Amino acid sequence: MKYASLAIHGGRHDNTEIKGVNYPLYLSSTFVQDSIGDYGEFVYSRSNNPTRNNVEQLIAQLEEAKYSLAMASGMGATALAFSLLKPGDKVLVNSNVYGGTWNYVSRVFEERGISYEVVTDFNNYNFDLATDDTRMVFLETPSNPLLYVTDIEAVCKKAHEKGMLCVVDNTFMTSYLQKPLKLGADIVVYSATKYYAGHSDIIAGAVVVDDDELYTSLKFHQKILGAILSPFDSFLLARGIKTLPVRMDRSQENTQKIVEYLEKHEAVKKVYYPGLESNEGYELQKRQATGSGACFSFTMNENYDSVAFCNALEIYDLAVSLGGVESLVCHPASMTHESYSKDLQDEIGITDDLLRVAVGIEDVDDLIEDFERAFKKARK
Repeated sequence: MKYASLAIHGGRHDNTEIKGVNYPLYLSSTFVQDSIGDYGEFVYSRSNNPTRNNVEQLIAQLEEAKYSLAMASGMGATALAFSLLKPGDKVLVNSNVYGGTWNYVSRVFEERGISYEVVTDFNNYNFDLATDDTRMVFLETPSNPLLYVTDIEAVCKKAHEKGMLCVVDNTFMTSYLQKPLKLGADIVVYSATKYYAGHSDIIAGAVVVDDDELYTSLKFHQKILGAILSPFDSFLLARGIKTLPVRMDRSQENTQKIVEYLEKHEAVKKVYYPGLESNEGYELQKRQATGSGACFSFTMNENYDSVAFCNALEIYDLAVSLGGVESLVCHPASMTHESYSKDLQDEIGITDDLLRVAVGIEDVDDLIEDFERAFKKARK
């Protein structure tokens, strides 16, 4: 089946007795056993639950992978990937990552005896300089919030030559637009809260993997850590995925029109979006993905005030997160990436005038008009 059909018809197919169109919601914490020693597939919902297993199978199928593990949040998914590390290991992480990931790397790693190196540009990183204790590469592409594009295939090849695992956070793209496992990644992580769920009403995460040995280890940690996705949220996640292709197509279409409008606007200094031909990652993004997503960032010229601009918006909501049907704007330096030190923010380019926009599925004319109205009010 093609992706849009699989998003609707994928998952488990053992709902044969009642034959409901949607897979059932199993709210049981425990399951009756036929006899002592005969445990069956389901025993206790922390280990396995049919509704969670349904959405795990669905996400794996959409990724063209063997396995998926649904977690209670995107950070739960990232933490599960990091559970493979042991004291003395080192991780290479790109400088432009989600603020929660940075918080984990910069604070929790030290407590666990794990070190890290921040890589500004993986595309030009010399892996021969990596120390022998480097166990993992963790990257986001396009990155958050500056939408830098990393060559997944090239980086994974170099990482594997040095015996490293390659983990890709694919939240911005989803498997609808980009499949990192097909490009050489070992593990893919998602904040499924975003585009997969799609309605800003649940918190969810997912880890996708093809390797049997990696899956066995990750499944054990999922069960022991217990940060699993609840049956109800699993049900909502599966429901949200059904409309992912339609939502993403509309959001991307809106985004392209908005960034093209902004790129020509006198108020705008720079637009960060790999779907623009002027973006340095444009050709690479076209090569490894089928789209550029529905998030972008931009800065305004100094005669415009970003605070006044945000306050003047009527349709866009000022909020963190992305991937819902509504359009959101946020100020990364004080919101999503406030965990970065000021020095690191300055080094990366997360400036006080940078705004990140997550585009929804509203009428694009309304979204552009809202920006135009806000620009007029933001002029100093």
